[in-house]
Formats: sequence, structure tokens, C-alpha cells
Amino acid sequence: MTLKKNQDLGKALGHTKTDKRIDILRRLQEAGSISEAARRAGVSYKAAWQAIDTLSNLAGTPLVEKVVGGSGGGGAQLTIAGKDLLKASSELEIAKSKLLKKSKPLAVADTLAKGILVFQTTMRNQFPATVSGIVKKNGSVKVSLTTKGASVFHARITAASAELFELQIGQKVIVLFKATAVQIVRSRNDEFQNVIPGVIVRKSRGNQNGELSLLVEPGVTLVGFTDQLQKFNISEDAFAHIDETAVVLALTHD
Repeated sequence: MTLKKNQDLGKALGHTKTDKRIDILRRLQEAGSISEAARRAGVSYKAAWQAIDTLSNLAGTPLVEKVVGGSGGGGAQLTIAGKDLLKASSELEIAKSKLLKKSKPLAVADTLAKGILVFQTTMRNQFPATVSGIVKKNGSVKVSLTTKGASVFHARITAASAELFELQIGQKVIVLFKATAVQIVRSRNDEFQNVIPGVIVRKSRGNQNGELSLLVEPGVTLVGFTDQLQKFNISEDAFAHIDETAVVLALTHD
């Protein structure tokens, strides 16, 4: 497999072999269990799911699927796309190693490689999208962003940022925003610029303040918070409210 064969998986490979998220996928393939993969990687079960969701969002397709039954009562395994991602990761690491050995001085080559291959952020929500609308108003720019599954997000950025990005319709970008900027609710409120419907797939423990994961479309899961955790159940419909000023854009280099 090469990155040219699957540009979506390539978006999940902006990291080196040492990236913890790739490491978790590799351990999941070996263990057949998310909890065991988390234990071997030295992270929490919650952090392991975060890693899987982030990479799945960037790849634009699910990388892990649940396995029903078995002596342990079930587990998880990589999808074909997940296996392809690990294979591509190994090939990318080999290619990078060969590049660094050939390039001199090493310090310059290593800096260049990191600039190209490493993109990491603490923002929980990140996924690819296409610029589908650009509206300039009062010194700012409202950017509409459409995902592979046709979900539409809106970002509000400065005119200077839009100019430096050379934004144009059809441009590929990565959409990012913090989990703390996402309010998960049971009923939509159209006063928000981003009202995204989805299905609850995970919830934290507790009855009041807590974290929820909302499946928006295959391959895109948003993480957000609610102060009414007891009112939400797995598989129920819900909405994510996100202020457009909280949405950040990052350029991709296909």
C-alpha cells in the first residue's frame, strides 16, 4: 500500500512510528482487546478510545470494529483500513529512515522530516473536510466546511488568516476544536452556528457533568461535555453545539 492509493489514510499518518496513537493500534492488533492494548501501551481505556477516534476521524473511516462472542465475551479488531494504516506507517518509517541516512547534515534533514511528518495537537476533535463556502463580513471570514459524509461545520476566522491560507472553494483542510468547546444536548438550538446531529456511542461515568462521544457519520466521532449526563443513553440521538469561533483550520499537503 502507498499513500497515493488512499489519501484519507495518509491524513492519519502525519506522525512517526513513535506516535502513541499508532502504537495503540499496533497493540490492539496484537491483543484483540482495547483494554489490553491500553494496558500494554501504558494509557487509560479512555485515552485509548480517544486515540482510535482521532485516527479514525483523520482517516475518514472506522479503523476498529467490535468482535462479538468468544471466550472473553468479545473484543475488538482492526478493520481493513486499520490494517492498511499500520502497514503504511511501517513503510513510511522505513522511507523516513532511508531519507535521513542519505541527507546531510543530519540535523537539517531531521528538522525537515519532523516538519513534514509530525502534526500533533491536544485538540480531541480533528478530521478532514473540504472548504465549501467563504463569506467575508466586517473584517472576518465565515468558512463552511463539508466532511466526506456531508456534515457541514462553520468556522469564523480573521480576514488576514484567510488571506495567508489562500482559502478557496474545494480546498482540503483539517478541522480541529477542543472537546471543551462542544456542548452535547438532547434538543437542537439553532442559535448556535454549528448544530451537528449524531448518535451517542460512549459516555463517562457519573450523573451530572461528564463526557460524551457522538457519532456524526461513519469515521467521524465528536467528543464533548454535558452537565446532564444522566439524561443520555447509548444509541440515543443527540446534538453537538459548537461556536464557530472555536473551530480551527489546519492546512493539508496532499
